[in-house]
Amino acid sequence: MTVLLTRPEGKNHAMAVALEKQGIPYLITPLIKVVPTLISRHQDRFTHADAIIFVSTNAVTFASQLHSFPWPTDIPYFAVGQATQDALLALGIQAIAPIKGAPQTSEGLLALPELASIQKKNILIVRGMGGRETLADILKQRQARVTYWEVYQRVPVELDPNQITNQWQIAKIDTIIVTSGEILSNLVKLVPNELFSWLQTCHIIVPSARVEQLAFQQGLQHVTNAKAANSNAMISALIT
Repeated sequence: MTVLLTRPEGKNHAMAVALEKQGIPYLITPLIKVVPTLISRHQDRFTHADAIIFVSTNAVTFASQLHSFPWPTDIPYFAVGQATQDALLALGIQAIAPIKGAPQTSEGLLALPELASIQKKNILIVRGMGGRETLADILKQRQARVTYWEVYQRVPVELDPNQITNQWQIAKIDTIIVTSGEILSNLVKLVPNELFSWLQTCHIIVPSARVEQLAFQQGLQHVTNAKAANSNAMISALIT
């Protein structure tokens, strides 16, 4: 087994360390990069927020870079998963997240009892541009008022398809970690048509049922849902 890690630059370290502990060889090829948005005017959104939800570690990272005044201390914070919760804790913010074993996704977040009765509450979602609408849609159905602060955007990494896929085959890649729909889309676009049958033989490990379904729709066949994007979940899916 040789694993391909595809997260943005700087985001593959934990998984690389976990693979090294297991003695599993890997190759790192970021397929997307994450860059900050130019929109930083957001203080009024915090002033009126009754709760703040962070949907990823990137949301925490880029929000902390743009946020130059104290974080509110009298409202609850929510994190979509353990990694995001840990990133907020590093900033001194205690956040509520899905319990261990629950889906580390929007669906897992929406199952929290703290988000069940939120009528007329102002909910601020901190996310990247073009993120999923499921979370906001359900919160609105529960009669909350939802606003976004979009602090980053994902853009594909420009790679030479023939050169990079040749490198993957030389490395004998047979397992690919895909942690988002954007990465999956760029992976499929990058692989030349004549090598798609090779991609179909690879074990694709994804973080959620949504990305699993997208992978099947793209024609991939050997797909495992790790139910979270953190390294522990991915390693468990890899070795079971």
